[in-house]
Amino acid sequence: MSRRPRVLVTGAAKRIGRAIAITLSERGFDVAIHYGNSKADAEETAKECGGAPVFQADLTRVEEIRRLFAQVKAEFGPLDCLVNNAARFTRFDPLEITEADWDFIHDMNLKGTFFCCQEGARQMNDLGSGRIVNLSSLGGIRPWADHVHYCASKAGVIMMTKALSKALAPKITVNSVAPGVISFGPEDARVQAMIDATPMLRAGSGNEIAEAVHFFLTAPDFITGQILAVDGGLSNR
Repeated sequence: MSRRPRVLVTGAAKRIGRAIAITLSERGFDVAIHYGNSKADAEETAKECGGAPVFQADLTRVEEIRRLFAQVKAEFGPLDCLVNNAARFTRFDPLEITEADWDFIHDMNLKGTFFCCQEGARQMNDLGSGRIVNLSSLGGIRPWADHVHYCASKAGVIMMTKALSKALAPKITVNSVAPGVISFGPEDARVQAMIDATPMLRAGSGNEIAEAVHFFLTAPDFITGQILAVDGGLSNR
């Protein structure tokens, strides 16, 4: 491909999404920044990406997802790659989870991710090839007692990734990066306990997740349907 590949990163305003967007921009991708509510942060990320275009959408609503991808195609160009990073995270005793609590997580983490994959894949099919990377989680691999709803959503992302890798082959690869404990500041005692249990004896960084995403976006297309835990070995404990 003579031109720079086009990639949309969802939830790119802050934290892991921001690190992914900046890394991909530095590595030769044309990056589009999606955000939900953090407009100012998204614009700062866009500056770090050389003036990348910024797009807003509520990814819990399918009509908003379709509008977003149509806008991206019209203003940025059809996508070669998609990174589904946007997600929500809450903590509840499972006996206290309400329907609203469940939907708050699953509408974004699972439903939103799927319909972004669907819209992205439609554009990639028209181009004849593409790469999708879904951010899952260590919580989709290991059970966390106070995050049953979240774990279910991320385990769903993992199985969805595997199923889509079959459904969208051979034109499109679909893989997942599963972060462990990724630190962006002082941690509470519960998170520190997870860090202490990590074989590498530290938290990871957003840049390390970005490296894994970059790998899947540039790896041979014989690599598809794979889940890469970037967790310092914690999933093996």
